[in-house]
Amino acid sequence: MTGLRIAIVTDAWTPQVNGVVRTLTTLARVLRGWGHEVTVISPDRFRSLPCPSYPEIRLAFPGRGAVGAWLDRIAPDAIHIATEGPLGLAARGHCLRHGLSFTTAYHTQFPDYLARRTRLPASAFWPYIRWFHRPSAGIMVATDTVRRQLQQQGLTQLLPWSRGVDLASFTPAIVPPDLFGRLERPIQLYVGRVSVEKNIEAFLTNPHPGSKVVVGDGPARARLAARFPEAIFLGTQTGQNLAACYAGADVFVFPSRTDTFGLVMIEALACGTPVAAYPVQGPQDIVTPHCGALDEQLDRAIARALACDRGTCATYGASFTWEASARQFLDALACAPATDPAGDLVGDPAGALVA
Repeated sequence: MTGLRIAIVTDAWTPQVNGVVRTLTTLARVLRGWGHEVTVISPDRFRSLPCPSYPEIRLAFPGRGAVGAWLDRIAPDAIHIATEGPLGLAARGHCLRHGLSFTTAYHTQFPDYLARRTRLPASAFWPYIRWFHRPSAGIMVATDTVRRQLQQQGLTQLLPWSRGVDLASFTPAIVPPDLFGRLERPIQLYVGRVSVEKNIEAFLTNPHPGSKVVVGDGPARARLAARFPEAIFLGTQTGQNLAACYAGADVFVFPSRTDTFGLVMIEALACGTPVAAYPVQGPQDIVTPHCGALDEQLDRAIARALACDRGTCATYGASFTWEASARQFLDALACAPATDPAGDLVGDPAGALVA
C-alpha cells in the first residue's frame, strides 16, 4: 500500500496513561514504520483546562476553526476521530461542513462512565453517542460484545479493530520486582487508572488470601490507600517495570465493569499471568477457561484462575499483535464521503442529550 497521510484526532493523549493513549501511540508508531505519514491532533496543541474531578486529564478547548485549520494544513487521505470530547467534536463538525469522510472509534463506555460520576442514568448519555457516531463512515470497535451493543443503539457501520501487545516488552521471561519476593502469595495484581469507574474497591475487598498490588494512579488513589493500608500501591509503572509486575504476579484481577476491551488483560496474559474478572464485556471477549476465570464473585474467579497453566496464558496473550491491530485499522479507514442521515451537519450535542 502506498503511504497514506493519516490524521488522528484525540482528546486522550500523553501524559495521560491509559489504554486509549497506549493504543494510539503504538498505532502511530507502527503506521509510521510502514511508511505512512501520521499526524496526531491532540490536546497538547491547544489551550487546555484540568478536567473537573480528574485534574490529571486536561480538556482542550481549541479556538473556533483551529482543528479545521490543522486538518486543512495536513490535507490527509484519511481522518480518524478517536474520542467524543472537544477535539473530536470540532473535527466532526469540520468534516461534515466540508463533506470530508471520517472514521470514529468507540473506546470508552462513556454512558456508564458518566453515570458513575453524575446522578444521571447511563441512558441519558446514549443519545449523544448515537448523534456523534451516526455520520461516521465506519465506527471501529474492539470486540463483538461492543459491536452488538452499538447495533442495539441503531449504529450499523461497525468495523473490527482489536488491540495488541508489545511482545518485545511483555514476556514471561522478565525478572519480577524484588518487592514481590517478600510478599505473601498469591500476589493479586491490578493495573490501570485508579478512579471510581474502575471498581477497584471490589478488588481490594475480595476475601481471597494473599497480597494485593495496585499499579497506576488517579483521583481515587489517596482515598483507597488510606482505606486499605494492607494493599501495596506502586503508582504508575511503564515499560520493563510494568512488565515485571505482570510477570511477578500470580493472578491479574480486572474488576472493571465498564471497559470496552481491557488492554491490560492481554498484557498480563502475554507475561504468563492468568486473569480473574467479572463476566462482562471486555473480559467475556478475551478471557477463555484456559487462561483465566470469570465469576460474579471475584474471589471465586481468582481461585479458578490460579489453576491455569502460565505457558498457555503466555501463548494466548502473544496472539494479540500490534501489527495485526494496525492492519485492521488500515482496512477500516473510510474511503466514502460522510453524510448525516438526520440531515443536520453539525447539530446540537447538548440537545442530543435530552432528545
